[in-house]
Amino acid sequence: MQFKPEEISRVIRSQIKYYDNAIQQSETGTILMVGDGIARASGLTNCMAGELLEFEDGTFGMAQNLEENSVSIVLFSSDTNINEGQSVKRTGRVVSVPVGDAMIGRVVNALGQPVDGGGPIDTTEFRPIESNAPGICERQPVKEPLQTGIKAIDSMIPIGRGQRELIIGDRQTGKTTIAVDTILNQKGQDVICIYVAIGQKRSTVASLVEELQTRGAMDYTIVVTASASEVSPLQYIAPYTGCTIGEYFMHQGKHVLCIYDDLSKHAVAYRALSLLIRRPPGREAYPGDVFYLHSRLLERASKLDEEHGGGSLTALPIIETQAGDISAYIPTNVISITDGQIFLETELFHAGIMPAVNPGISVSRVGGNAQIKAMKKVSGSLKLLYSQYRELASFAQFGSDLDADTKARLAQGERIVEVLKQNQNAPVPVEKQVAIIYAVVNNYLSEIEPERIRAYEKDLFSFLDTDTEGAAAMQTIRETGNLDGDTEAKLADALKRFTADFIA
Repeated sequence: MQFKPEEISRVIRSQIKYYDNAIQQSETGTILMVGDGIARASGLTNCMAGELLEFEDGTFGMAQNLEENSVSIVLFSSDTNINEGQSVKRTGRVVSVPVGDAMIGRVVNALGQPVDGGGPIDTTEFRPIESNAPGICERQPVKEPLQTGIKAIDSMIPIGRGQRELIIGDRQTGKTTIAVDTILNQKGQDVICIYVAIGQKRSTVASLVEELQTRGAMDYTIVVTASASEVSPLQYIAPYTGCTIGEYFMHQGKHVLCIYDDLSKHAVAYRALSLLIRRPPGREAYPGDVFYLHSRLLERASKLDEEHGGGSLTALPIIETQAGDISAYIPTNVISITDGQIFLETELFHAGIMPAVNPGISVSRVGGNAQIKAMKKVSGSLKLLYSQYRELASFAQFGSDLDADTKARLAQGERIVEVLKQNQNAPVPVEKQVAIIYAVVNNYLSEIEPERIRAYEKDLFSFLDTDTEGAAAMQTIRETGNLDGDTEAKLADALKRFTADFIA
């Protein structure tokens, strides 16, 4: 059989016609190494940073390090069924999570999949977990209050919609309690709440969800959980997932509160992941981009201008300190990113002052802009009086001979401390906060023993609901946010009459 040269050349030409295109198609790679929740694969030439990759057993991972000859992949589940030599294929999309109204009231994992046994989530829209923060021109200043229902915070360290306020303190000082109370206080305020639990015990998350369900707060809340037993990459992406779900509502013109509990565990998870993929360690063995880890998350909190819908995303990150050391690496990083911090002190907690807020170190960089006018008016001198009391109290214990002015300041300070105490899961409406703070600042409580102030407060709130003038003052503050001369006169009269009856 004879082969003609032109036939041979035609076959060869047809074979190599698409050779260049074929060599550039590199959608499947080969696993070189796997272990400790990390896989290294070769052959994924066109892989994107943060791209979702699928393994032979149907599990997924995320591309992290894009190196010259290989890609480091972090796994979102166990690596038991993944072995060297297996194939891994690109999905062509970055890690995305489902978003939509169907998410409200559900408990989901870091990938947006339901874990509450309530069946599938009926939503078709997906958003990438990483997105750019709104630009300067898309934002407006933070000037609308977000009431927490906690007297010590709403009066001295106010939070506004679109703000980032850090809650910081040692373990077991009430950080999560403040966050949960804030969620409970959003009932009827048209705010969607997202609680992100990072590295917590499953039992803790379950009891928190039960508390929210009991109080009807799950009707407007989404819980995202990446528990302590889950792999580091899931703990790493959990806050971004929560933020992405919140951004969907923000861009619809709604108001969102997002709580990250806590970013200390988030940083530890990212450190573990980074060390495993051989990124060079820096201070405290954290990778060099640990600041960017939190800044790109918290910068996504904003109050959009009216052209972009006027929605807001308020972030309450939580950081756990060791022995009150706020100068450690992660605490200082997050303090520098946020618009203020609420510092909880162990000594105050053990002294029975709850919430254990230290007004000296705590600050809100938005300040009075995030308060209604009535609260701004009555609490203007509160922080100063409280700080003076704490300073005087530390000196007074060394001296017995005190002048009348010092004794009066100490007595008022004691009553301020008692007024700012509050039980867990008992948020107070802002108009009633204004009433009790007005009473203590203007010395209506001077003749009442400090141990009777909690009873005074409880009875006062009941009295203000039934008394004609008191109820009118409360309604005006609730509806307008103002404390004008007429309303102040009504409130003062109601306080005078109630205090006289209470003492009698």
